[in-house]
Amino acid sequence: MSTTHPVGPLQGVRVLDLTTVVMGPTATQILGDLGADIIKIEAPDGDSMRRVGPFRHAGMGPLFLQANRNKRSVCLNLKTAEGRDAALILAADCDVVVSNVRPQAVRRLGLHYEAVREVNPGIIHVSAVGYGEGGPSSGLPVYDDLTQAASGIAGLFLAIDGKPRYAPVNMCDRIVGLYLALSITAALHHRQRTGEGQSIEVPMFETMAQFVLGDHAGGRAFVPPIGPAGYGRLMSRHRGPYRTLDGWLAVVVYTDNHWRAFSAVAGSPGLVESDARFTDLQARTAHAEACGQFLTDTIATRTTDAWLVALREADIPCSRVNTLDDLYNDPHLNAVGLFSDVEHPTEGLLRQARFPVRFSASPARVRTQAPLQGQHTDEVLAQARARLDARRNRLNQEP
Repeated sequence: MSTTHPVGPLQGVRVLDLTTVVMGPTATQILGDLGADIIKIEAPDGDSMRRVGPFRHAGMGPLFLQANRNKRSVCLNLKTAEGRDAALILAADCDVVVSNVRPQAVRRLGLHYEAVREVNPGIIHVSAVGYGEGGPSSGLPVYDDLTQAASGIAGLFLAIDGKPRYAPVNMCDRIVGLYLALSITAALHHRQRTGEGQSIEVPMFETMAQFVLGDHAGGRAFVPPIGPAGYGRLMSRHRGPYRTLDGWLAVVVYTDNHWRAFSAVAGSPGLVESDARFTDLQARTAHAEACGQFLTDTIATRTTDAWLVALREADIPCSRVNTLDDLYNDPHLNAVGLFSDVEHPTEGLLRQARFPVRFSASPARVRTQAPLQGQHTDEVLAQARARLDARRNRLNQEP
């Protein structure tokens, strides 16, 4: 773990973080890794992710530990006047306020944009919501599962396998978290140029619908439609991964050159020239099932290692299929130093993945590990009051 002194491209930015669970904390963890000072507000019962185990100590589960490094925890009951007043003091001393509480709840708490702007006219006030304002679903609660269903992700499995299902990762929370972090950095850039703060809405449903349709608009991209929605190659039941003699293999045989090289490796040279289904990308997309079946049948004839050697010699993209445990032993991830073992003040030795992006001039850092609930309440409030008092004194002394 590096020094606690802030570094990174967002050094000097202070964020009041009212988010919980996965999506909001993912975004603020990214901002924290990039150097921002993240002040995490927790209710008296704490962020619910604290209670998702396994644990060494209650309240410090792995999802919480991973998503809340580089943050300071302040415990406030925002439903009380005292808690709200303390939050406004902190907001007056911050550059950004971000929440993923439903808008009507934020307004009831008195922490909506108009209220915060009164104490901090330049504030960037960000609301991550389930559904954008103005639609019939506005204000409804969402979770990752619901957004996977609503945005068409679960429906893609239905189209392929005959049964809808969820991807076994909080992909909507993580993806929308990235959009949330991007929107905040864009607003900071805008304020730096213009001096203008603003209110931002980041809706999960709309974000993921746009994300999914980026791949699957298909014929619905045209008006009137010239075909159904969906990208055939991605929806093929034989897309892979493919079973080998002793395991599983991922391989992308995509371009004309890939197919020529693969047919030669597979002992079927001239396939692209002799079979109209394989002639070019358009033909292969139209016959995605047949192409996938060919790969399925062919790859089943050799071991995983044999295919990896042959395909890499032919410059065909491929990979073995890793389990979660395999990631921790992956030779590339270990060679580039993705993982490090760090000492947490209460939880002992932890293994964590660093921020994956490398900056030559302003590197991201893990400065501090995930805090105990309310660990920094007194410290943060005292610092905020001192800075506000100093600011008022300067203003009073100006002619």
